[in-house]
Amino acid sequence: MLRMLLQWFLNAVALLIVAHLVSGFVVSDLKSALIAVIVIGLFNATVGLLLKVITLPLGILTFGIFFLVINAVILKFASVFVPGFKVETFGAAFWGALALAVLHMLFGFLTPKRRDA
Repeated sequence: MLRMLLQWFLNAVALLIVAHLVSGFVVSDLKSALIAVIVIGLFNATVGLLLKVITLPLGILTFGIFFLVINAVILKFASVFVPGFKVETFGAAFWGALALAVLHMLFGFLTPKRRDA
């Protein structure tokens, strides 16, 4: 449970960092970032999963780069529903998705690994 809360908080921090790095990607405060992470996660688990399964051949052909496009669409779509979170252009969504992927990878090294007993 604690690991999941830490992951949620780190994802919100990643959104705030991306908002400072990518122009057109706006997160007003930590509360908006925390809500946005939940909405993005829900969209990724439903619509994002469906889109990734449908476009799997295209994803394989582009060595996974097309999945960044799907992640950008999810970010743009989530920004419609979360007050205080705004992605102005598709370019900002794409670069934001790329930056988030890199930050999630880096934060993956910081979070404690789950030990199986």
